[in-house]
Amino acid sequence: QVQLVESGGGLVQPGGSLRLSCAASGSFSSVTRMGMGWYRQAPGKQRELVATLASGGDSNYADYVKGRFTISRDSAKNTISLQMNSLKPEDTAVYYCSAVTPIRRYWGQGTEVTVSS
Repeated sequence: QVQLVESGGGLVQPGGSLRLSCAASGSFSSVTRMGMGWYRQAPGKQRELVATLASGGDSNYADYVKGRFTISRDSAKNTISLQMNSLKPEDTAVYYCSAVTPIRRYWGQGTEVTVSS
């Protein structure tokens, strides 16, 4: 089992920045051995990909966040982060951390991000 706990969400003005973190714990929960990612779900919309980070270190970003968001990991703390810059109102959503193992995908409980003036 893998447990994921997100933190760092909040209210920010357009153009501002936030940094989300996701702490992984449990059996076989090393962030360097799982495919990690961030997804988001806005009100009334389906959950969508934001960014992924493969166990080998390759990252991938959705076009709508490319150049503004950066995904990273800290193996010592067993966490991943999402640095979000130049935030827009359309980035408002609940952000979810995801971990993929050979057996299944795990989700965190989500952290809410609101971009508004």
